[in-house]
Amino acid sequence: MLRCRGPAPTTISMDQCYAMNRITDKAAIRKIGYRCSMSEERRAVRRQVLQVAARLLEEGGSEAVSTRAVAAAAGITAPALYRMFDDKDGLLAELAAYGFEMYLAEKREGLALTPDDPVADLYRGWDLHVDFGVQHPAFYMLMYGTVRPGRRPPAADEAHALLVRLLRRAADAGRLRVPVEQATRVIHAATTGATLALIGEAPSERDPTTSARLRDTVIASVTTDQPAASGSDLASRALALDAALETALTTGPPAADAGVPLRAAETALLREWLHQLAG
Repeated sequence: MLRCRGPAPTTISMDQCYAMNRITDKAAIRKIGYRCSMSEERRAVRRQVLQVAARLLEEGGSEAVSTRAVAAAAGITAPALYRMFDDKDGLLAELAAYGFEMYLAEKREGLALTPDDPVADLYRGWDLHVDFGVQHPAFYMLMYGTVRPGRRPPAADEAHALLVRLLRRAADAGRLRVPVEQATRVIHAATTGATLALIGEAPSERDPTTSARLRDTVIASVTTDQPAASGSDLASRALALDAALETALTTGPPAADAGVPLRAAETALLREWLHQLAG
């Protein structure tokens, strides 16, 4: 398979690359194949360098991740490292993204083991978040302790979206007492604060019940008990309908107003009323 040039580079077969580029010289095709393999090799080297930097970060914190130390440990020259990441800030930004990838992989695996209960997923998601931070404090500090507005890696947005999806599931089930947006902010702030507080304590002084008590209090403040079969909980039902509208707006066809048979102003007014009913 080849990495073919174009407006949107993609991995394609040799025959496809031949047809798209109208190449008749077989030597030119072999040259392209060489460039493609070199591109793959560079990506592999970049990943290996990140793994080396991750080990240094885990062992000695961000202070240990100097460009000189990473280059030496990875067996490359400093100029080669600069060509990959520009400077130390670029390297640390890539490490933060690498950390979010680790976090997402662990969280998805952990959530796959929970029962089919949206609120139980919130409890489990909290514990997985805190456990990751305690097990990888240097990564967590880099990911959440050095946040700058507007400069989050895509994996950080994906982690945020995962929490939003969990809360929308709870709203769809009539289990939220506040809008999804508000619940997201509350849980994100609480989990991040709890994790940073635990990281700041000596391991021998950490009380594992601290996070559990805060978790129970925070999640109970934004969720309800299992709704009654009669559906008389007006606030939960209003939030469930609001969550369904949000899902339709974000997943439906944009040309058809996202699948909602209302004009934008009508949808906004309906959601405002639903939020008022939810209290």
